Amino acid sequence: MGPPRHRRLGLFPQDDRLGPAWGDGRDPRDARRAGAGGGEGLSPLIVGLAVGGAIFGALADRLAVRWPEHDEEHPAGRAVGWRTVATAAIGAFAFAVLGLRFGAAELPVQVLFGAWFACLVAGFAIDLDQRLLPDELTIPVVPLALLLDVTGHNPLVGGSLLGALLVAAIVPIGLYLLSIPFGAGAFGIGDVKLLVGVGLMTGLTRTVAGLLAGLLAAGLVLAALLATRRIGRRTYVPFGPFLIFGALWSIFVNG
Repeated sequence: MGPPRHRRLGLFPQDDRLGPAWGDGRDPRDARRAGAGGGEGLSPLIVGLAVGGAIFGALADRLAVRWPEHDEEHPAGRAVGWRTVATAAIGAFAFAVLGLRFGAAELPVQVLFGAWFACLVAGFAIDLDQRLLPDELTIPVVPLALLLDVTGHNPLVGGSLLGALLVAAIVPIGLYLLSIPFGAGAFGIGDVKLLVGVGLMTGLTRTVAGLLAGLLAAGLVLAALLATRRIGRRTYVPFGPFLIFGALWSIFVNG
């Protein structure tokens, strides 16, 4: 009969992982239970990465109030607030996922995914603050991801290069075209560039799972904001942070 639908889509944690954790030859399922909240608790490394990620996220929020250059609609100098907390939380999650899923990977893979995760956290902060995803954070990963995929060194793509290329091309363009009737800003060019990188870095299955997770998170948050009248029906809400959360979530549950 095959696995349940929610497991095929990759929305919840799976039992298969990238390989033996930390190179010690253990079954990856045992490593996951030990390193991700099992009987032995979280490792000091993961805790340290999460703390470092939270600090990085808070600093990224402070960067977002200064760079890129602000306009009259989004004035610079915003005080610490809920955006700071949200970015610190996504930073902690991103860096913890980095340790959990790439601790045993080759050094170039660790460096590339670490740099990409840092860009995702910074993009999360800037999109929340300015409703903008700078090219400096979304474009550089594309050629590097292509190199990683073509050489077969991306553990998230493996031998599914064609799937990664297709999802990186079709999904962003398709979503952009579908959003046109809803007006400018519904799904921006920055979101398109972000999703191209996500597709190349995470592959077909994880990109689709991450998109679904991001859409679900966006729906829940928007419903709560509308119910509490924090926003109106025509209020523009940036979609990038939800895409970033979904991408990280898909790597976490389908690492």
